[in-house]
Amino acid sequence: MIKRNLLIASAFFSFSWGIAQQYGGMWIPTELNEKEMKDLGMKISAKDIFNTQKPSIKDAVVQFNGGCTAEIISPKGLLLTNHHCGYGQIQAHSTVQNDLLSNGFWAKNMSTELPNPGVTVDFIVDIKDVSNQILENTDNLQEPELAKQIAKNIEIYKNSQKIENYQSISVKPMYYGNKFYAYVIETYKDVRLVGAPPQSIGKFGSDTDNWVWPRHTGDFSMFRIYADKNNKPAEYSKDNVPYVPKHYLPVSIKDKAENDFTFVFGFPGRTTEYLPAIAVEKIMKEIDPARIAVRDVALKTLDEKMRADDATRIKYASKFASVANYWKKWIGEVEGLKKSNAVQKKVMYEGSLVAKNPQVKTTLDQLNKLYNDQAPYALNNAYYGEVVRNAETFALANLFSNYITSVEAGRMDEKGTFAFKNKLTSFYKDYSAELDSKVTAKLLALYANKTDAQFLPAGFDKYKNEAQNITGFEELSKNSVITGRSQVNGAALNGDIEKAFSNQDKLIKTIKKDGVYQLFMSVKDTYMKTADPQFTGLQTKIDALQKTYMAQQMSTDKDRKFFPDANSTLRVTYGKVKGSTPKDAVTYDYQTHLAGVMEKYIPGDYEFDVPQKLIDLYNKKDYGNYKDKSGDVPVGFTATNHTTGGNSGSPALDAHGNLVGLNFDRQWEGTMSDINYDPRFSRNIMVDTKYILFIIDKFADSKWLIDEMKVVK
Repeated sequence: MIKRNLLIASAFFSFSWGIAQQYGGMWIPTELNEKEMKDLGMKISAKDIFNTQKPSIKDAVVQFNGGCTAEIISPKGLLLTNHHCGYGQIQAHSTVQNDLLSNGFWAKNMSTELPNPGVTVDFIVDIKDVSNQILENTDNLQEPELAKQIAKNIEIYKNSQKIENYQSISVKPMYYGNKFYAYVIETYKDVRLVGAPPQSIGKFGSDTDNWVWPRHTGDFSMFRIYADKNNKPAEYSKDNVPYVPKHYLPVSIKDKAENDFTFVFGFPGRTTEYLPAIAVEKIMKEIDPARIAVRDVALKTLDEKMRADDATRIKYASKFASVANYWKKWIGEVEGLKKSNAVQKKVMYEGSLVAKNPQVKTTLDQLNKLYNDQAPYALNNAYYGEVVRNAETFALANLFSNYITSVEAGRMDEKGTFAFKNKLTSFYKDYSAELDSKVTAKLLALYANKTDAQFLPAGFDKYKNEAQNITGFEELSKNSVITGRSQVNGAALNGDIEKAFSNQDKLIKTIKKDGVYQLFMSVKDTYMKTADPQFTGLQTKIDALQKTYMAQQMSTDKDRKFFPDANSTLRVTYGKVKGSTPKDAVTYDYQTHLAGVMEKYIPGDYEFDVPQKLIDLYNKKDYGNYKDKSGDVPVGFTATNHTTGGNSGSPALDAHGNLVGLNFDRQWEGTMSDINYDPRFSRNIMVDTKYILFIIDKFADSKWLIDEMKVVK
């Protein structure tokens, strides 16, 4: 439990917060602190960043496929994002015979660029504060009436706006629902793969180097936006033409220096900067460790098979990277929260608020009680959610559970069934029942051993032995329709899916008798009865109080400039190019170089192999215009920009608005910045544009792409 002393002097906290405010923050681009940005070195104006009246930098920044950021770097719609953001598309075009993940891909001209059905990019056309309209007639309303009135107001607002038929409006809550903003969005649907380095460059260091510095990863890939003849969004067609942007980013290959101003423009996913101390303590001591434990088991099992078998490596590459990403992030987050003394800082800040506004104490006391009441249910929620997510066979069973529920409730029409079959086909494509049988068996043991008995089905103790589970679950898997290893209606679901679905009644009856399905449903039903309602009910109360607490913070702390937590909307963060000293006697420079790639090089290694051509370029020192004053090619650099997931692929820009880097990660010691930004440790990591252009030009022999760009020397 937190030891509280609400009378603790807050002088230290106020000082440290002042530093954090100088660099931290994810700001709505219509509400930038232009003065602070210029004091830090920015040479352009806020209107150059976001302007609805004339072209501005926002017209070159897009949300890539709903989860990453990308930017336009040529007048022909050339798009730059991270290698890991384009990884699924690169994988989709790969086979064992033509392994683009291992070999890379570079179109020789526009006609050889590869289409990617379903991939989209979103432009933000306008942003408006619509709080008054959305919160109208909501005074004194409580849930669920409050949510209903807000939803009604959002629909009224959307219907009142005139937009083009290729545009949409999204209304997003900010500050836990104390304010609302409307976003006008244009979505382009023809996005083609142009180039990607081999993963020995684009994913160099792989999971060992993920979330850490120093970093030597060329984490970039290139796409192109296509439009119809009128430059408007259109479905894929061979008649489409390269999109002509309102603005594209000049690419700078000037040298960088420590303390240079930089800003990052993109779509950060989710932060929780304004939680009470009790919530941070629960994350640090209970929730994150539970998530880490589940993924530990899954990753070790997958890794062993992927290293031994190329077909499995290709099949599971994207999934493994996705699972490993947050596993390592959570490990760093726990360590960072401890090292930055995050809980105590929150306690001190809460004390300063209470001293100014006694009503805050009432809110905090209520939040403390609710979080403690929720704790056992929250822990089970974390274990259950991670087990179902990482035991793919259980994830499949859960899909069928939801499908059967919809069918039996009369909610599953022909269109819904078609979509479900497509989802299954996609799932089975990258699923190995035999491999996941081992993963699921091990996770069953973890769940049985880590979960309190009140949350487990009767007799679940028998699953505590991992070795017995591996044998027993393999038998269930081999005889299961769900896994695709047994047939229904004369066909396997991972084979002839249409035939398998030919008799829906028989399909459902067979699945209900399936051993895998019955085991999963015993776990799910128990969770839904013993934990989910309690967790959700308490969370609803916590959310309502968090909204009150957020409003109290903003009204009480007049000296603090608040930014809304990230929620996948367009934001600007700014800071300076900077190294760090994360540990005693450990100091990191802000820049890495190609020499560091060669220092890490391990021939034939899964993570640290290097292409022979890159070795040759290094040995010959054939660097062209892309070396810096050291005589080497810069690879990555760090700065104090406040970033998170979703900022992957975001442009890092200099004081003049030129592209100087491509954001792709954070320093491990600072991953807690989603919850507690600390300027001592929080660093974002970027690929240097010099390295990107060096790889395109010298390694890939794709100078035709360089020729499209405006290169600033």
